[in-house]
Amino acid sequence: MTTHVTAVQSTKAGKQFLQDVNLTAAEGSAHITVDTEKTYQTWMGFGGALTEAATYTMDKLPEDKKEEILKAYFDQTDGLGYTLGRLHIASCDFSLENYDYIEENDESLNSFTLEREEKWVLPTLRRAQEIAGQPLTLVASPWSPPQWMKTNGERNNGGKLKKEYYGLYAEFIARYLKEMKAKGFDIEAITVQNEPAATQTWDSCEFTAEEEKDMVLALSDVFKKENLNINIIIWDHNRDILFERADTVLKDEEANPLVWGVGNHWYMSEDFSQLSQVHDKYPDKHLIFTEGCIEGGVQLGAWHTGERYARNIIGDMNNWLEGFLDWNIVLDETGGPNHVGNLCDAPIIVDTQTKEIHYNSSFYFLGHLSKFIRPGAKRVHLDKKADDLSAVAFINTDQSTAVVLLNETEEAKALTLNMDGTQVQVDLPAHSITTVNK
Repeated sequence: MTTHVTAVQSTKAGKQFLQDVNLTAAEGSAHITVDTEKTYQTWMGFGGALTEAATYTMDKLPEDKKEEILKAYFDQTDGLGYTLGRLHIASCDFSLENYDYIEENDESLNSFTLEREEKWVLPTLRRAQEIAGQPLTLVASPWSPPQWMKTNGERNNGGKLKKEYYGLYAEFIARYLKEMKAKGFDIEAITVQNEPAATQTWDSCEFTAEEEKDMVLALSDVFKKENLNINIIIWDHNRDILFERADTVLKDEEANPLVWGVGNHWYMSEDFSQLSQVHDKYPDKHLIFTEGCIEGGVQLGAWHTGERYARNIIGDMNNWLEGFLDWNIVLDETGGPNHVGNLCDAPIIVDTQTKEIHYNSSFYFLGHLSKFIRPGAKRVHLDKKADDLSAVAFINTDQSTAVVLLNETEEAKALTLNMDGTQVQVDLPAHSITTVNK
């Protein structure tokens, strides 16, 4: 029996989650070999979005249950250890309604106020940071400019930002960043636009790649003038055309140095190689997963939802991803609230009638990664001879090594894992996820 290699496992059979499992020493040829001498990207961390829907839903709970959820996510020892957070700038679909921070046609921005966010979002964010014991690394995203700045005159249903308002809209974003800082929140990065290639029935705005490049220039000019050191993330949309969109902006000599990174979502594609294509051509740009969720409403007790999380995270990690941001950290029993009925699932679902908290499989699958791959960890080399398994390995700053193994098949697997010369047998039940630590 090994004493310096441990493992936890979650299995579909019996719905066992993060259970300790015994490992035995193994000899012979290894199915998976980990070499910590060969390293790749540094990991920033895991996190999720504190939307109005999520924070409003939590606020319907007794204080002790709200505290339970925040600790489940942000406690660095007993929870998932989240260190990242995503915020929406003004309303998104997971708001109770359309709303903005300024009055109609106020080009002076004098009416700007974040009073709405003090209802639910910011108090919850403050408590999350207290529980985390540190400020969260925050990414903020706009879903739509103010409606009067747009070609269609509304926040919803796409439309475009009028050319004459690029500068003023950049000032609006800068005002948000300064007001947040005044409240004690330093935003690390902004995305230019959430899902800029989609016309949605909710808050949305279309930017071509060329228009996004122009917006990067406008934002950078204003940030420089306002002395704001904020990272700019482009795309913030699906993987299917990630490289094409990023390349159009990044091959521009003026825009390239102004862009910190590229954000991706998982909704249209699992072509993880899109990330590597960006990395290979632009190795100085950071790759961040900025949103993903299970669409179509609540799926309590489903196993495939957790598998989708793990498969996508591992796939992106093996292609240079540096951080993962889930979408809503909490939703209600309907998969909302959502002001246009775009209902989804979340790792934690709250029944606002019974006050019961449901932890979905995705919550535990996230834990297999976030609890063991910590900020500052480096991805390490992994040779895999088992093609039907997903696997990734990281070495943490404390020199501990975490290997995550996902078996989505109907068959149990027994494999030999070699971690820098230490070999163990790992039994992987059908539909299971296992994290091995050395």
